[in-house]
Amino acid sequence: MRKVAIIGVGMTKIGHLFSESLRSLFSKAVRGALEDAGSPKIDALYLGNMSAGQFNNQENIAALLSDFAGLNGTPATRIEEGCGSGAAAIYTGYKAVASGTHDFVVVGGVEKMMDTATNDTTSITSTVTDQEYEAFLGLSLVGINAMVMRLYMNTFEVERESFAKFSVQMHDNASKNPYAQLPFKISMDKAMNSDPVAEPIHLMDCAPIGDGAAALVLCPKEYAKNFASSPIEIIGAGHGTDHFIFHTRNDFLSLKATRDAAREAYRMAEITPGQLDLMEIHDTFSITAFLTMEDLGLVEKGAVAQAIDEGLISLDGPLPVNPSGGLKARGHPIGATGVYQMAEVVLQLRGEAGARQVPGAETGLTNNISGFGASSFVHILRS
Repeated sequence: MRKVAIIGVGMTKIGHLFSESLRSLFSKAVRGALEDAGSPKIDALYLGNMSAGQFNNQENIAALLSDFAGLNGTPATRIEEGCGSGAAAIYTGYKAVASGTHDFVVVGGVEKMMDTATNDTTSITSTVTDQEYEAFLGLSLVGINAMVMRLYMNTFEVERESFAKFSVQMHDNASKNPYAQLPFKISMDKAMNSDPVAEPIHLMDCAPIGDGAAALVLCPKEYAKNFASSPIEIIGAGHGTDHFIFHTRNDFLSLKATRDAAREAYRMAEITPGQLDLMEIHDTFSITAFLTMEDLGLVEKGAVAQAIDEGLISLDGPLPVNPSGGLKARGHPIGATGVYQMAEVVLQLRGEAGARQVPGAETGLTNNISGFGASSFVHILRS
């Protein structure tokens, strides 16, 4: 197996981009990544997208977007794994390069969601959960997270203030990110008193949906120095799955898929959680972030609230979480989220993250999950 490096990064700002289309967003991200990589000849495209068929009435989008991104004739494959589609595309592209199947690949993610009515968007995004035993009976993804958040609060005697503090931190980070959808700070009062969505989850506990696209260029590490002065190596990759239906899980306060993916990624990278300098994690809701930090081995079960109070996850803390602002404030264009996460870590490890730069960052992790942890991807990068 060959070592794999990232030599190019391209992103669009996330937001209500009504003047942009699925194809224009993706083309901009790919052009940015190719220019950043020194314009190598691309052998394949792997595209993460959750639901263009429902959001945009367009299927067969790998060929479509390859054409409009200037990669006509390049083998192109769409990867769909719900909220984890972006990371699934990265995982697939990584294996293609590592195995020697291809030398230079573009991995991208895109979602155009904001032209769809809110009720329809809620229905579409609910398809990442079980439709026969959950959605049919009215149990939404936010409903699942609300029940888990209440159980977490009762089990570990954690108050809502701790989740609000996480949201405040994410907005503070996003205020330094030019790609963020919500680049503004919020107060504890705003976080605590935002509108309830499904108690105890309030609006400021939730990530916004948005339009956006991100892209990366991957190649063998041995070729990377010919194209990039600061190639970033993917040193670990893991993928885990769990029971799809929530009520069949063995532990409602842990994401087995994330634990399994992290174990494999740490093993491959030959590092421990304590050796990470930063991470981008999947925080669709604040409770998701709490479980993820525990399942990645950063803190003990039930100890996230204390870690936040001690400044562990802040930009100047021992282990910064979501310097980009995370899904919570950077935004969550679903099929592109995993690619945005990795693009952020690449910029951090290059030392190019501007006002949100983590000093001396050399090793970073990304975690992108689908549904309520039905599947999970963990990648570890090193400069």
